[in-house]
Amino acid sequence: MNRRRSDIALAAALLALALFPLAGSTFYLQLVTKIMAMAIFAMSLDLLVGYTGLVSLGHAAFFGIAGYTLALLSPQYEAANLWTTLPAAMAACAMFALVTGALVLRTSGIYFIMVTLAFAQMAYFVFHDTALGGGSDGIYIYVKPEMKLAGRTLLDLGDLGQFYDLVLILMTAVYLFLRRLLGSPFGRALAGIRANEQRMRSLGFPTFRYKLAAYVIAGALAGISGYLAALQFGFVNPEILSWHNSGIVLMMVILGGMGTLHGAIIGAFALVLLQEVLANQAWFGEAAKHWQLAMGVLIVLVALFLPRGLAGLGARPRKGSADGR
Repeated sequence: MNRRRSDIALAAALLALALFPLAGSTFYLQLVTKIMAMAIFAMSLDLLVGYTGLVSLGHAAFFGIAGYTLALLSPQYEAANLWTTLPAAMAACAMFALVTGALVLRTSGIYFIMVTLAFAQMAYFVFHDTALGGGSDGIYIYVKPEMKLAGRTLLDLGDLGQFYDLVLILMTAVYLFLRRLLGSPFGRALAGIRANEQRMRSLGFPTFRYKLAAYVIAGALAGISGYLAALQFGFVNPEILSWHNSGIVLMMVILGGMGTLHGAIIGAFALVLLQEVLANQAWFGEAAKHWQLAMGVLIVLVALFLPRGLAGLGARPRKGSADGR
């Protein structure tokens, strides 16, 4: 019954998002487009944190590498091809995840967190200190990619409404893909590794390979988000790879509820909308300049009183589970 209610709620939310362009102004349409791209980012991290038990502080590296891949592959005054640049961005992120994951996954706990952060900072300085990424000034994307099939334009990505549709489609596709993946034997193996890796290893599961596969998939999916962000804003700079961007997406996962895909989406919407509200000087005056303090207090309160995040509100604890998970 709970699963059915959840499906109905998700279908209603998807319908509301699909109809939103009919009522939303340009500002809010841009805002929700940004949030949906960040929701993909949050879901990709939740695959690691919530389902595999790997807390990463370097996830922004994939976000930034994808954005820079689009910028570097785009001709200066011509439209790139979405059908080639998006897979290329995802492949670049997957390759970075494969190479770095083969090293970082040999560590665990705090060491894993610090090594993922170190690799992300290395990527940050590659783009910041070399001509490859335009240094601290970054790179502009002057013309948005084309999305054509057999010579016909499927979506005009220069049109905000049609770009919104693309982001909504991709967010839904990522959600359905991860839901299917996590319901498969592979997903159940990840859950077992999160609960007790030693026992899974003793049962004959190649836990390192499972974790590496999850790490690569999470990196590739994060690349979709970075690609969409670069496409929306037409600009990339090294800050999108910095550690604070990794911290923001981790807060989204915690706020929404770790280990729930819809929680990652809820967390993305909640965090960005809270920032918009708390930073509104028309409502809070001078106090709005210190919105980070209020945000921090809210995150602490959620962590203390809602251990299952916003997605856990109203949910009934499962029988035989001490914490309701």
